Amino acid sequence: MLVEVCGQHGVWALLLLWCVNLSVADLSGPCPQKCTCRQDTLEISCFTKQITGVPEGLPNNTKRLDLSGNRLKTLGRRQFYDLSKLEELDLSENIISMIEVEAFQGLKNLRTLRIKNNRLKIIPVGVFSGLSNLRSLDISKNEILVFLDYTFQEMGNLRELNAAENDLVFISQRAFVGLQNLRELHVDRSNLTSIPTEAFSQLQSLSKMRLRRLTISLLPNNAFHRLHQLRTLQIIQWFSLDTLNINSLMGLNLTTLVISNCNLSAVPYVSLRHLVYLRYLDLSYNPITYIHGNMLGELLRLQEFHLAGGNLVRIEPGAFRGLVHFRLLNVSSNRLTTLEESAFHSVGNLQTLRLDRNPLTCDCRLLWVVRRLVRLNFDGRQPTCLAPDKERKQEFRAFLELEIPKVFICRQAKILAKQIQEANVDEGTNIQFECKADGYPPPFITWISPQQTSVSSTGRIRVLANGSLEVRYAQMQDSGTYLCTAANAAGNDSISASLQVRGFPRNYTAPYFSEDGWAETSLPPSTNSSDQVSKPYPFDAKTLVIATTMGFLSFLSSVAICFVFMFFWSQSKGQIKHTATIDFVPRTSVGGGGDGADTGRFTMKLI
Repeated sequence: MLVEVCGQHGVWALLLLWCVNLSVADLSGPCPQKCTCRQDTLEISCFTKQITGVPEGLPNNTKRLDLSGNRLKTLGRRQFYDLSKLEELDLSENIISMIEVEAFQGLKNLRTLRIKNNRLKIIPVGVFSGLSNLRSLDISKNEILVFLDYTFQEMGNLRELNAAENDLVFISQRAFVGLQNLRELHVDRSNLTSIPTEAFSQLQSLSKMRLRRLTISLLPNNAFHRLHQLRTLQIIQWFSLDTLNINSLMGLNLTTLVISNCNLSAVPYVSLRHLVYLRYLDLSYNPITYIHGNMLGELLRLQEFHLAGGNLVRIEPGAFRGLVHFRLLNVSSNRLTTLEESAFHSVGNLQTLRLDRNPLTCDCRLLWVVRRLVRLNFDGRQPTCLAPDKERKQEFRAFLELEIPKVFICRQAKILAKQIQEANVDEGTNIQFECKADGYPPPFITWISPQQTSVSSTGRIRVLANGSLEVRYAQMQDSGTYLCTAANAAGNDSISASLQVRGFPRNYTAPYFSEDGWAETSLPPSTNSSDQVSKPYPFDAKTLVIATTMGFLSFLSSVAICFVFMFFWSQSKGQIKHTATIDFVPRTSVGGGGDGADTGRFTMKLI
């Protein structure tokens, strides 16, 4: 009997405890008009109810309050003071233009606050007072112009701040003081014209920063100094950014770097070289044309490299040499005709390759890709051939095993005319040496000068588009042996050409080359006066005598007129004194300063 009674008391105790818990979980007051209340989650939703003010009588144990999509204009002081248990507040998509100081006072348990897409122009210092436990703040898509000093100073536990798509023109140096635990910052689509380096330096716990669509053309040295915990930096859609200073990323320990949709014309090798912890690099949608060899080897931990949508025409051999952890390369939507196996440290480590939307020439240089079709991941986008014509637009996976040795082939470069080319010419003569070659793919032709330097396509000595070497207005120092090399993936061939230039006697008239270019007149000017040709006087003796006489007569006439004028002027003054007496004090007397100093006098005759 005692056991039975105890069992009944246990059941009643459990029922009583369940009822108590149920009552605690319920909202402590009636649901506000036009709002929806959920008792199980203690959530009140007034989403898009066209309300113009914060509803009164909100239950004080509410945990989530959604006031988004309404017509709220202002938030008064201590607007939510009684909601001490509130954890999430959404005020997005209203027309709030004014928030008074201490508007959120009392929300000591608030974790998430969204004021996205309103009309805020400024946030007075003290607005966020009392939000010491806030973790996430979203003030994006407002019209905020400036962040003042100490705007966020009482938010020591804030982890994420989204300030994207505002009209920011200035961030004060102490604006972020107090955000010692901030991990993620988004500053997108603002009007900042320079990096607020000093303001960012307050965020020493920051691990991720996104800066999108800023009007900045230069990333200065030490732009992000003191951000030693930063691991992810995203610089996106800075359409005028064309330069990264050498030390612009100095001091950072990044693992992820994105600089996409900008105006970089080259990979910023020097700015990146100290980022030894970098694993992910994205330079997509920049007008970069080359990835040079042996320039990325210091990025020891690099695993992924993205350069989609650029102007790439060549990835040089050894471009990714030394990158033993390299796993993914994305160079889709460029102008590459090939990608050679020698570009990689080890193609056996490569897992994903994006080569699609490139004008690829299917020859032996891409055979390594076809052989790894099973092991390589193309991310669902197979590369296709543009050449040869009969294989145009055919995907790599469509080739049969028997077709591969017939399509992906190369033919060694060979120079067509091997006869010796020699030229003995006079100084100032134009001369050309031919170098025509055949092969598949079409060979690349280079010329080496007698000084063992590569000849460019510009200048007085240049390589023409057809591979010929042109020497214009030959000079004696141009003499020597020039070497032409034709090379492709299957091999190379070479031929030499000899040039001897004869000089002219000193008295011979011939073209000469000066700092102003070539002149086809007489001999070039000499520093020796004996070499100068005497020039006749521009006037003869008779002309000189006549000119001198006329000038002398003109001078005498002017003097005579002056004397006549002075004579008549003196007669009109009446009686004239012909002498004048002048008293003076000698300099020694003046220096002495005595009153009894002697004075001097002299008489001057006036003419």
